[in-house]
Amino acid sequence: MGANIYKNKKPLAFFLLPAFLFMIVYLYYPFFRNILNSFMKIRQLGTAAKGINEPWFSNYVKMITDKNMHTALLNTLIMMLVTLVFQVGIAIVLAVLVDNIRRGSKFFRTVYFFPIVISATALGLLFNLIFLYDKGMINQLLEKLGAESLTDWKAKGIALVTMMLPVVWQYVGFYFVILITGLNNIPEDLYEVASIDGATRWQRVRFITLPLLRNVICTCAVLGVTGALKVFDLPWVMFPKGMPLNSTWLTGTYMYYQTMEAKDVDYGSAIAVAIVVLGILTSKVVNKVFKEADY
Repeated sequence: MGANIYKNKKPLAFFLLPAFLFMIVYLYYPFFRNILNSFMKIRQLGTAAKGINEPWFSNYVKMITDKNMHTALLNTLIMMLVTLVFQVGIAIVLAVLVDNIRRGSKFFRTVYFFPIVISATALGLLFNLIFLYDKGMINQLLEKLGAESLTDWKAKGIALVTMMLPVVWQYVGFYFVILITGLNNIPEDLYEVASIDGATRWQRVRFITLPLLRNVICTCAVLGVTGALKVFDLPWVMFPKGMPLNSTWLTGTYMYYQTMEAKDVDYGSAIAVAIVVLGILTSKVVNKVFKEADY
């Protein structure tokens, strides 16, 4: 019965067609339209193009020489590294720890996932209050502890760290849930056999959990790297317009600034194309590094 259930495929096409049309209208058409816009002269959102740029590839040349774009790319690469090491890394540790406890696992799953539910804009405003220079929570605590001088958490040298801390904190729970799901698919029999053979808890994690979780970790790594290219809302709330001194630009925030604030829509379109290309390339690299295994 299982082999013949989809023998007549005409009903499948009927149900797939609406979703396919939806993707064409709201995903693929805007994407290819955006590529064309990157070659046009468009100075305000919603207005018609005033011809083709001269030369037609001038926006892409501008990206090569734009210092703010260089800063955005560098910061985004740092964000990718931070995502892999801290977001995915911490999520792996938490998932393994929660999977090894008998009582309270549901409580910890809810607690670690909760930051994802909160709006990134609200989190940005919250962390703004925490990191304010004079009256922020951290500086007030340091003052109570007798610190001689307060830290300017939004100064140029430390602003990038200030911005990345809440981003890392928010998305750890997202990867945590994915990894917990992967852990639930590992048969308990393997752990029982390993225990009978005298394997320690660390050996069970090293030789059973991590190898069988490899494909899930690869998925999390790809999502993290591509997500770092698109992160926007929380950094923009904390550091609008790349402040201080244009040192905190990311590719997502800089694209928004060029499109909505600087009224340079065609250049913003070119940055969007660059983000897509970088996303494809980095996801390919991550897949090759982790090399998903067939089990």
